[in-house]
Order: sequence, then structure tokens, then C-alpha cells
Amino acid sequence: MAVRKTYLAVIGAALLLGGCSFSSEALWPTLAGEENAGTESSAEMADTSGADATTSTDVARSSQPLTSISQTGTFVGSKVENMQSELNRLKSALDDHSNELQQLRAQTVRNSQAYHGTVAAISARLQVGTTPGNPVLVQQWNTAQQELDRVNDDIAAMNSLANKVAADSTLSTFLLESVRSAYQVSGAVDEDHRQLALLEDETNRTTVLIDRLLNEISEGLARQTSYVSNERANLNALALAVKNGEIFGDALSKRVFQSQQEAPASAGASMASTSERPLVVIRFDSSSVKYEQALYNAVNRVLERRPQASFDVVAVTPNRGTPAQVALNSNKSKRNAQSVLRSLTDMGMPSGRVRVSDATSASVSANEVHVFVR
Repeated sequence: MAVRKTYLAVIGAALLLGGCSFSSEALWPTLAGEENAGTESSAEMADTSGADATTSTDVARSSQPLTSISQTGTFVGSKVENMQSELNRLKSALDDHSNELQQLRAQTVRNSQAYHGTVAAISARLQVGTTPGNPVLVQQWNTAQQELDRVNDDIAAMNSLANKVAADSTLSTFLLESVRSAYQVSGAVDEDHRQLALLEDETNRTTVLIDRLLNEISEGLARQTSYVSNERANLNALALAVKNGEIFGDALSKRVFQSQQEAPASAGASMASTSERPLVVIRFDSSSVKYEQALYNAVNRVLERRPQASFDVVAVTPNRGTPAQVALNSNKSKRNAQSVLRSLTDMGMPSGRVRVSDATSASVSANEVHVFVR
């Protein structure tokens, strides 16, 4: 009897322990379960990132050489082997060009970061104030120009790469036509046509990847060319700011571009005639006249309202004194107008949108330059 009780107690303890184990697993998942869950989550993240893969990644995945072609001993079979070799060389070249594009992009990013870091240092110094023509800022400006030249060199390298990929595109088209023409050659066996179909599909995929890579390079070239052009204008405006020891703002060409994008097509319809009242009057009654900041602010405000506006720079000479004095003052006034024109172009204003002329007036007592909006 005691033996039966002991046996039942052992069975009950085993059942109780089994129940505890089940409850524990239900409340706290095992470590193995957590690791599996983490693996599944990582797989989902990898799939998500793969959905945004670039063309270069697709090229890397499809650059494996085609090796499933077998010899059949026919004339068409030998042609298939030759075309397979050409396709594998094409895929290898495409992979190299894709890697070259990624290297160029990384290099452009580094050069652009260095350029913007130098420009930011110059702008920060100008913002707090500095001396005109500060040699430290002049040296930094020269460094920024060199760094922007490196970005321009990257564009040249990308353009060379575009030519290589264009040659790949021509070769892929020729190869695809050769594969399709091989279907018409007599003396082929069924295996030859099966391998031709495989070769045609693989060539088609490679052609699509080449076209995508070529489009990617073309879009990058357009972006980088526009970027360098805008930054050249900004550097010119920054050079004027360094010369004067005070910052003006973005290049006027940038303002013109932005305003043209935002303004309606009919925005310039009412700007046919020159305004009678000058926008800016600069009086050159001393040897050193600081007018750049006021000129920049005035022109910038006009371009915000009238993106298609052009400007007339008029050298105004006092009509007083002897003819020789008037002629001498006229020459000085013309030089002043040319200085104003250079200031506008340095600020980024396209030279084709500024006209220079001269006039005499009895109402002025010193040489002046009037800027009109037209």
C-alpha cells in the first residue's frame, strides 16, 4: 500500500513539473524562439532594403557569367559559344563600369563636403565681420575654388564613363541582333535553339541594365553640371564679399533660377518698358563708395517680385563746367558704371540682362550711376 502511494506521488510530481514547464514556456518564450524571431525580423529588414536597391546593385547581381551553354558540335552551336563569350565579357565590363560609377559618386560626395565646409567657414567669418580682403579668407576662397574644380573633374570622369557605357549599349544591341539572326541559320539542332533562347533572354536582361545605368549616369551628369554652374556663381559672389569684408547673400543667378521656376509664364508680360524712377542711385562723390550691399538688396527684392526683370545701368554726368571738364567727368562716370556692371555680374546677374549707357544732367552735382528696372 505504501509502495502504491509512493508510485502515485512520483507520477503526480512528474505531471506537476510538466505542467509548470508548459506554463513557463507560455509566459516566457524560450531563447531559441527569440533568436528565430530576431532572424525573421532581420530578414524582413533585408527584404525592405532590397526593395530600394539601385541599378548598380542589380548590375552586381546579374554580372555572373553565363555557363549553362553546352557544346553540340554544330555550326550554330559554335556560334552560340562565341556569343556566350562576348556576353560574358560584356557583363564583366558592365560590372566594372557600375563599380566605377559608385566610386565616382563617393569621390564627388567627399569633394562636395570639403567644398561646402570651406565655404561655410568663409561665410561664418564674414557673418561676424572681418576686414576687407582678409588674406585668410582669400586663401580659404582659393581652396574652395580648387575643391570645386575637383568636383568638376569628377563630372569629366563621369562623362568618360558615360561614353564607355554607351559603347556597351551598342555592343549589346549588336549581340542581340546576332542571337536573333542565328535562329535562321540551317543545320541547328533543338538544343541549339534552346541555348539561343537562353542567350537571348540573358542578353535582353543585360541590355536593360545597360540602359538603366546609362540613364542613371545621364541624370547624374545633368545634376552635377547644374550644381557646379550654380556654385561657380556663388563663389563669384563670395569673392566680392571677401573683397569688401561683408557678406551679401546667394548669387543673383540662383534667385533668378528659383524665381523663374516659381513664377507663372506671364510674369514678365508687364515689363516691357523701363521704369522712370531709378531703382538705385549711386553717388560717386568720394574716392571710395561702398554700394554693393545696397545694390544687392535692391536687385534681389526686384527679382523676387519680377523674375524676368532686366536692368539698365546709366552713367550720369553733371552738365556743368567747360566742355573739357564735362568730357573728363563723363569718362569717370563711364568707368563707375562699368564697376557697377562688374559688381552685378560678380553677384551672379547674367550679363545679358544688364545694359550700360550714359547721359548728362544739369540736376546732379557729382558723377552718379542710376540703375533702372526694365
